[in-house]
Amino acid sequence: MNPKKLLVAAFVVVVGGLLGWAWLGRAPSRGDDPNPQADNLAQIPAAVAHAERRTLGNTLTIAGEFKPFQDVDVHAKVAGYIRKIYVDVGDHVKDGQTLAILEVPELAAQLAGAEAAVRRATEEIGRSQGDLERAKSSHSAMHLAYARLNDAAKTRQGLVAQQELDDAEAKDLETGAQVSSAKAALSAARQELEVAQANQKQVSALSDYTRISAPFAGVITNRYADTGALVAAGTSTSTQAIPVVRIAQISVLRLVLPIPESVAAQIRLGDPVKVHVQALDQDIEGKVSRFADSLDMQTRTMQTEIDCQNRDGRLIPGMYTESRLMLREKKNALAIPLEAVVRNGEDATVLAVDSQSILEERHVKLGLEDGSGVEVLSGLTDGDRVVIGNRSQFRSGQRIQPKEVSANASRAGGEK
Repeated sequence: MNPKKLLVAAFVVVVGGLLGWAWLGRAPSRGDDPNPQADNLAQIPAAVAHAERRTLGNTLTIAGEFKPFQDVDVHAKVAGYIRKIYVDVGDHVKDGQTLAILEVPELAAQLAGAEAAVRRATEEIGRSQGDLERAKSSHSAMHLAYARLNDAAKTRQGLVAQQELDDAEAKDLETGAQVSSAKAALSAARQELEVAQANQKQVSALSDYTRISAPFAGVITNRYADTGALVAAGTSTSTQAIPVVRIAQISVLRLVLPIPESVAAQIRLGDPVKVHVQALDQDIEGKVSRFADSLDMQTRTMQTEIDCQNRDGRLIPGMYTESRLMLREKKNALAIPLEAVVRNGEDATVLAVDSQSILEERHVKLGLEDGSGVEVLSGLTDGDRVVIGNRSQFRSGQRIQPKEVSANASRAGGEK
């Protein structure tokens, strides 16, 4: 080969080597990579959670306070001096237990007078019954005498004088009237006895009120009077009667919750309530026992009560609580964390992760939600994975490195 051809061949080899080196050393272009976004972002991690079946509940957290189940001031029925008082603040009493004894001297005199009136009315009945028997006997004799004279006069004309017959008839009528009068007197005596007995019962009942007893089992929370104090009758309207003691039933407490107007219509008897007593750091399970079914016009809330057993006495009236009231509950609902959902008006979307770790935007229909999760009615199935947290750095079609987060950890904000 001549030197010229050798020089051309060497030039071609050098140029080809330079072009090949330049080609191998250049950065890859968009046309060289069929999926440049997935490769470039393959290292971006993303927290994902599974769509899983669980119980969802719409709850309301509200503050309330305990009140005694019953709380009353115990007054005296009659006015008098306290001869003896048996209880003081903090004493636990039973139903019907004697709390105090009153001294009312005039009641004893009234009772004695009422008993005497009963005895007098009873004796008057006995006297009236005797008068009635005498009147009946006299009338019977006069009637028989008149009947014999009348028969004799009819048998033989002129045998009996007409004057004698008229006198006998008059005595018969007179004794008959005496019988009627005796019966009326006996009836009046019996009515007088009934009046006397009623008066005796009334005074006796007032005498029983000198013993002040507990209307129910509870604890004495206040004592207003001491031995020797004069107390007015609780029925008096002319003076402000001072009670003797105040008693509260604390074996069962009422937890009073002011339910807002927005959810008042959802309250039902028996709805479960979880009560956290802050002072004791204790949780109590309860149910709605009653509600007012009417709103307070000033606060626009409905009073709702939960009965809480307090046999051990740990709960104290006035303690504040934080209560979670279950308004709605649905079991076996397909749920995902709230952080996985992006809402745009009534439309909601999630970023689902397929088996190749590729993101796909899906439209979902949502149902019931609570503080941490939301029900998915359509758009996802059991076990589907969705991205949670900030979605601004992700888009559909992107490949990620999924970091699975458990349902409990997602609610707490931590990874598995």
